[in-house]
Amino acid sequence: MNKKVIVLIADGFEDVEAVTPIDYLRRAAIDVTTVSISQQTVTGRWGEIKLITDTTLAKITNCTDWDAVILPGGMPCAESLAASKEVSKLIKEMAAARKLVCAICASPAIVLAPLGILAGKNFTCYPGLEEKVKDGIWSDANVVIDGNIITSRAAGTSGHFAIAIIEQLLDKETAEKIAKAVLL
Repeated sequence: MNKKVIVLIADGFEDVEAVTPIDYLRRAAIDVTTVSISQQTVTGRWGEIKLITDTTLAKITNCTDWDAVILPGGMPCAESLAASKEVSKLIKEMAAARKLVCAICASPAIVLAPLGILAGKNFTCYPGLEEKVKDGIWSDANVVIDGNIITSRAAGTSGHFAIAIIEQLLDKETAEKIAKAVLL
C-alpha cells in the first residue's frame, strides 16, 4: 500500500518549502495530495508562483487515512494555517494517531507550538522563532526528528527535510536513492 501525505498550503507559502517536499516525495512514489485551506489556487510568498492544489481542506473527511501532514512556512501562510480551526483539528488528530506531523521554517513555532504538539519535544524552526516555543527543546540542527514530529529550519533545508520524511515513511535506502538522484 502506498504511503499518503497531505501538504497544507495557504497564500504566502514559502515556494521552495512547499515544492521541494512535493517533488521529492513524488519521486519516491509517495501519494502526495496538495490541500489549500480555502481556494484551490494559492500564491507563493513572492507573488510569482501560483499552485493549483488537488483539493481544499473542506473536502478532506478522514485525516487518519493519511500517513503524514506537511506544513510549509512563509508568511502569511503559517499564520493562516495557525488561524484555521480545521487545520488545528487535522493536526491534533494526526498527532494523536501517531501519524507524521512535519513542519518547516515558521510553521513549527507558529502552527505546531500553540497546539501543544512541541511540548517536551526536540524541534527546530526558522532562527529567532524558537523564542515563541516555551515548552519545546530547540536545536539548531537543519532537521530534527522526535517521534512522529519532523521539523526543519528554512528554504535552504527543504531538501534534507523532504529526505527525512521519505526515510520515516519508507526506508533509508529509498531516501538515499532520492537524495543521490537530486544531487543533495
